[in-house]
Amino acid sequence: MPQPTTRARQTGHPGYSETLPRQPESAATARRLLRTACAVWGLDALAEDGALIVSELVANAVQHARRESIRVVIDRPGAARVRVGVADLSRARPVQREADDSEEGGRGLRLVAALAADWGTDERRWGKIVWADLEGRG
Repeated sequence: MPQPTTRARQTGHPGYSETLPRQPESAATARRLLRTACAVWGLDALAEDGALIVSELVANAVQHARRESIRVVIDRPGAARVRVGVADLSRARPVQREADDSEEGGRGLRLVAALAADWGTDERRWGKIVWADLEGRG
C-alpha cells in the first residue's frame, strides 16, 4: 500500500496528499488518508463525515474525469477545520442536482453539501479541485 505523502503548510499544520488511480477502489485509500490526518490532528470527530465526503468526491472524479489518476488532498486550514479536496485534470464543474427516486446515483453532492460546513470547486489551468470543509470544535 502506498504511504501518504506530507507537505509543510504555512499554518504550521501539515497537509496530506496522495495521487491515486482513477478507480472506484481508490475511495478506500482516500478514506484511510482522511482518517489518518484526523487522528494525527486530534480531530477524530470529523473522520466519519470526512470519510463519506471523500468517498463521494472520489466517486465523482472516477466517473467524470478522463485521466488515469486523481489527487486527494487533506489540509488543515484552521485549528478545528479540515479541508478535503480531490483534484483531477477535467475542467467540467460538478453540478448538484435533484435525483429521481428511481435513480441509483446523483445524490453525492447533496450529501457533501449536507455534511460539509462549506464546499466548492477551484478551477485551475490544468483542471479543478473539488473541496469540502469540515468544522470541528476548536
